[in-house]
Amino acid sequence: MGLRWFNARPRSHRSLVIWLLIVALSLTSGEASAASIEVWYAPEDEPLRKVAQIYEEATRYIFVAAYGLTSPIVVKALLNARKQGVDVRVITDRERLNDPNQRRAVSALREAGIPVMINRHDGLMHLKQVVVDDEINANGSMNHTTSGNRYNDERLDVIRDHAISVKAREKFLSMWKDQDRFREWK
Repeated sequence: MGLRWFNARPRSHRSLVIWLLIVALSLTSGEASAASIEVWYAPEDEPLRKVAQIYEEATRYIFVAAYGLTSPIVVKALLNARKQGVDVRVITDRERLNDPNQRRAVSALREAGIPVMINRHDGLMHLKQVVVDDEINANGSMNHTTSGNRYNDERLDVIRDHAISVKAREKFLSMWKDQDRFREWK
C-alpha cells in the first residue's frame, strides 16, 4: 500500500495533505513496535509464579507499586533480585501495613536494603503495577498476595513493550519523588 502512494501525485492542496498523512502513516506503521501482551488469571494461572519468573530475569531494575504485598513467592524473588544487584523499589499503601503479613513482608524487603515508600495522602495507594528494565509492564487487579494468587478472581496483564514500559517507569518515578504524597517507610 505504501509504495502505491509514493507514485501518486497530489492534484490539489487538500489532496497533498491527505497524501502526506497517508505516506506518514505508511512509514510509521512499519516502524511501530510489536507489543506482546500476556493475560493471566487467578487462581487457575497462578500469576505470581509467573511474576516471580519475570523478577528472576531482571537485570537493571524492578519497580513495584502494589496495594497488597504478602506473597512469599514474590518477596523471595525480589530479595534474590536485590542480591543480584538489581535496583528494587517498592511503593505500597500505609493502611495495608496494619496487616501483620504485609508488615512482615515489607520489613523483610526493607531489611535487605530495598527502599519502601508509602502514601501519606488520604486516598489509597491502590495502583498494581510492576515495571522491569524498561521492557515489561505488568498491571491489573492482581495484588502480590497469596490469596490473590490462589483464591481470588484476579487478572494480570503483562505487556512487553519498551514505550509503554518507559511511560510506566516515569509514572512510578514521579510517585517516588513526590514527597507531598509519599514518604519512606522505616
